[in-house]
Amino acid sequence: MYKTIGVLAHVDAGKTTFSEQLLYHTNSIPARGRVDHQDTYLDNHAIERARGITIFAEQGRMQIGDDTYTLIDTPGHVDFSPEMERAIRVMDYAIIIVSAVEGLQGHTETVWQLLRQYHVPTFFFINKIDREGANIATVTEQLQKECSENVLFIEEPLSIETVPTQVAEWLAERDEHLLEQYLEQTLDVTTCLERLRLMIRHEQAFLCFSGSALKDIGIMEFFEQFSQLTMTNYEANQPFLGEVFKIRHDEQNQRITFMKALQGKLQVRDEFHFGDVSEKVTEIRLYNGSRFQTAKEVLAGDIFAVKGICEAEIGDVVGDTSIQAQPFELVPTLQAKVTYNGVIHIKDVLRTFRLLEAEEPSLRVVWNEKFKDIHVHVMGVIQLEVLVDVLENRFQIPVAFEEPKILYMETISSTVIGYGHFEPLKHYAEVHLKMEPAPRGTGISFFNACHADHLSVGHQRLIEKHLFEREHHGLLTGYALTDVRFTLLTGRAHNKHTEGGDFREATFRALRQGLEQAENVLLEPYYRFKMKASSDFVGRMMTDIQQAAGTFDTPSITEDHVILTGRAPVATFMSYSTTFAAYTNGKGALTLQFDGYDVCHNTEEVIVQIGYDKNADPEYKSSSIFCAKGKGYSVAWQDAKEAMHCLE
Repeated sequence: MYKTIGVLAHVDAGKTTFSEQLLYHTNSIPARGRVDHQDTYLDNHAIERARGITIFAEQGRMQIGDDTYTLIDTPGHVDFSPEMERAIRVMDYAIIIVSAVEGLQGHTETVWQLLRQYHVPTFFFINKIDREGANIATVTEQLQKECSENVLFIEEPLSIETVPTQVAEWLAERDEHLLEQYLEQTLDVTTCLERLRLMIRHEQAFLCFSGSALKDIGIMEFFEQFSQLTMTNYEANQPFLGEVFKIRHDEQNQRITFMKALQGKLQVRDEFHFGDVSEKVTEIRLYNGSRFQTAKEVLAGDIFAVKGICEAEIGDVVGDTSIQAQPFELVPTLQAKVTYNGVIHIKDVLRTFRLLEAEEPSLRVVWNEKFKDIHVHVMGVIQLEVLVDVLENRFQIPVAFEEPKILYMETISSTVIGYGHFEPLKHYAEVHLKMEPAPRGTGISFFNACHADHLSVGHQRLIEKHLFEREHHGLLTGYALTDVRFTLLTGRAHNKHTEGGDFREATFRALRQGLEQAENVLLEPYYRFKMKASSDFVGRMMTDIQQAAGTFDTPSITEDHVILTGRAPVATFMSYSTTFAAYTNGKGALTLQFDGYDVCHNTEEVIVQIGYDKNADPEYKSSSIFCAKGKGYSVAWQDAKEAMHCLE
């Protein structure tokens, strides 16, 4: 049986130390490393050891009896949470490490919400019980209140011979059939274990254990319980499907693609198609930290890496081109400009950033051809510091970054029809696009209402392809357009003169012409916050939120503390944690989670600050090009509709 388990936590909760203990006790590594000694097995990158934090999700491999475990140690710092999210999508089970001293911390709640989003069965391990101030009961109560009432702390171990009374009673409270057996004293161990396994699998039970990773207390006792209570069921007799969750490059810059086999089996020399490109698996690797062994085949449920597959991107499902990659929940809210003054040509620097973008797709490298500028999307300043180190040490490219700026987006609030015509001499394409506002957070979507009698299916697909081939600039700031539903109404081609690229021009002009007519709206990223502090600070907290253009729900007030939840713009709240810690003397708790985009609170100010000139954008024109007497001429967007050749 193959099981993929992830270890997740707030930074410094002890998850890397916990992972080291598991790997050591299962004979996967010869010695235990320590974060403070800079010799941990899974934090094997120099930059991780120097900083003492996990940056890259790495896996260890454990063989226990007939079961093969892949253990994934994930980053705990919020700046590297997209790496954590990608790992979550291939986990069978998750273990959240919580400090017995600090309790449930801000990033732990983000982890918990993501695991529920992806329906990953979850265990808790309360760590650092040897430390002064540790309080298992308080932390357990906190987990039950903040995460789920179905968190069950295991006081005595379970086994195939015995189930503690505490567990039997807990199960009986939640199942009438088991309650009847319990009262009749006929409830047996096998029934309890089977029921508990199912409840864990279906996220109806979240078992909690305790120990000390540093002192090696309770680690293997926990894992023995974990092994008994977890199960997977993968189908190896189906066609192969594998999800790509990580991409790395070796010292020769050869691409290594990491996958989880969802079903079937994969063998060396198996071939896959990506559009018009065909690629073969040339090598299969089973990684344990930075070391690996090769294999001839892998089966459903296993985690592995391959060489030879270069077209697949993170999130893609290999083996079925009809399955669309699902979007990720965590996205950057900041953008930073690269400053480079070295001798390497800027286009070569750009190629290096593209390689890093393949490994970390949330970077979203943006190239400005006019100004020869590189911009990257990032989660925070720590990520920028790490990027500087990576580029210097791995590629010998010294770069710096300007101060990161808020990553805005644009949308529309009215329905329009955009018209685009491109007909210089010996070219011809026309496109009519209906553009409608879509629900917030849905991005760009495409629907086709064009009849094949008006435009061939091939040309219709070209129009769809061009709409999705890049992000499109809005009119207000030039930031990306989002939350728009495009419908292709009609279009026209010429049997002789339509050439490649004509529909790209016509599509972009139709889009831009539609934006000129629409009511354009500037969007900014928002946080959902949760603030907990002494009741004495409730007035200060409310005032700060209002001044930050935020909103809050009805406060939850007790004798000792107040809890405020609500939403606030990232622009006004991204640095608030320092202020909050100062006036609460470090005793308050503030959790910030990305909560999507919404209408900008200071649109006019931002538009002036950015200074985007829609008429000077070299990549877009809202006018159309027509031809008369062998010469092309331009028609302004206001007059384009009347000049179109197609009828609606």
